[in-house]
Amino acid sequence: MHPGRAGRRHMSSETTVRPSSHAAGRDWGRLNGRLLLVNLSILAAPVAMFLVSLAVTGGETNLQVIITLGSLFLTFLVISGIGLMRLFTTRYRLTEDRFELHTGLLFRSERSVPIGRIRGVDLTANPVHRIFGLTTLRIDSGDQSDAAARRLALDGITKTEALELRRQIIALRDAGRARPVADSDGVLSRLDWSWLRYGPLTVWGVGGVFIAAASAYRTLSELQVNPLDLGVVKDLEDRFGTIPLWYGILLAAVVIVVLGMIGSTATYIENWAGYELRREDGGILRIRRGLLATRSVSIEERHLRGLELVEPVPLRWAKGAKLNAVASGLGNQEDNRRRRGLTPPTPRDEAMRVAAQALPTGPGLVERKGLLAHPKAALRRRINRALMWSVLIAAVPVGLGLWLGRWLVITGVVTGVVLVPVLVAFAFSAYHSLGHGLRGRYLAACSGAFARRTVALQRDGIIGWKLSRTPFQRRAGLITLGATTAAGDGVYRVHDLTEGQGIALAETAVPGLLAPFIERAPDRG
Repeated sequence: MHPGRAGRRHMSSETTVRPSSHAAGRDWGRLNGRLLLVNLSILAAPVAMFLVSLAVTGGETNLQVIITLGSLFLTFLVISGIGLMRLFTTRYRLTEDRFELHTGLLFRSERSVPIGRIRGVDLTANPVHRIFGLTTLRIDSGDQSDAAARRLALDGITKTEALELRRQIIALRDAGRARPVADSDGVLSRLDWSWLRYGPLTVWGVGGVFIAAASAYRTLSELQVNPLDLGVVKDLEDRFGTIPLWYGILLAAVVIVVLGMIGSTATYIENWAGYELRREDGGILRIRRGLLATRSVSIEERHLRGLELVEPVPLRWAKGAKLNAVASGLGNQEDNRRRRGLTPPTPRDEAMRVAAQALPTGPGLVERKGLLAHPKAALRRRINRALMWSVLIAAVPVGLGLWLGRWLVITGVVTGVVLVPVLVAFAFSAYHSLGHGLRGRYLAACSGAFARRTVALQRDGIIGWKLSRTPFQRRAGLITLGATTAAGDGVYRVHDLTEGQGIALAETAVPGLLAPFIERAPDRG
């Protein structure tokens, strides 16, 4: 039996949790002295780069190499100095009503967060921190007006201290509040290594190959090393320099795809090794994951406004999916993207099972099946867009072929002929992905061709509506209805509705919210 199968709804009983007598100590705490070793270890980077440059150039060096490495060495010295200053000047204290953090010497910063406003307490540890037994504790207050005040970080305390401090903060925040208690296990899902088959099914790995190649080329160029003069490159040129061009392009594409799949798999292992989703006392969903850099993210269920099921191509073709939380208190958009994941890329059935337990409103909350279809005008828009992109992409080699050669014209025509059925097929897929509906307390919407996203958003969490239309939508008589919320991405859109459908959906989902802004036709009776 899969470990996650044992997860059950935790609302079995209620209790009042009070902090221990020493939970709100008045003494000021400091960062751990081992942070000094962490800061000094940063200086290993210039030394490693110098050794690599010597290996690449066969032991030879030049003035440009020395200048480049010297500047890097000075940069890392400055960074280390800043880190040491933070070690000697940082103090923190937890009282019964607030958490206080004082940092800085020349530019003193004194910040405090009321306990009641703390939304989340997360732990992260990069590989160097883990070597020295340290971790970083981050406190999120959910303050959207001031980014500096929203997040406080203690970078360089032991894991034991961080766990105890998190326990004390949560206990103080929830003191006197009736809190649901988790069952004896509380585990909703754990990593199954058979899910590793979904690791290569992402396009980001191929992009990573190009990024890594560009970074390596730039670094070697700054060291005045021509990559084309390296022995490895010369050897490849001797071996494959006489093969036909089309075969070389095909072989290069295969190599890039294979390297991308390897990179995607390695990224999957790094991000999701040790994954566990657990419901803890106090109504908290805790996600732990990470191989080299460990992460522990907490999401309060009372701040959970919905769920999002993501099915990108080709993960969808392999019957896989990924589940995200739509929650407030996860920081800005970048922080939200890093912290919202409830599951890794996993079998779709597993993602649906976790969704049913995270928001126990019954199965199918983020299921595409059963949603209302959109008008045929939305299909025509997508077909027209597919034809337009086919023509634009094919026009590039055709235009170049008018100057460079007839073979480019033929390539462009063939490209257009191949792209038309492929992109039209994606247009039909995008249209069939469209859907919307109301499921109890939730507004459900689905859209997307390359990445299908099905979101279920609490209707009580909708704070406004955004009606928008492009000139092409206006001609087709369509609008896009955006539900604004203080959680997740901020706006969740229902694409390509008729005007009547959009207004009716908004009025039914949250009665009265849109009415003051609707201009009604005068009564001529």
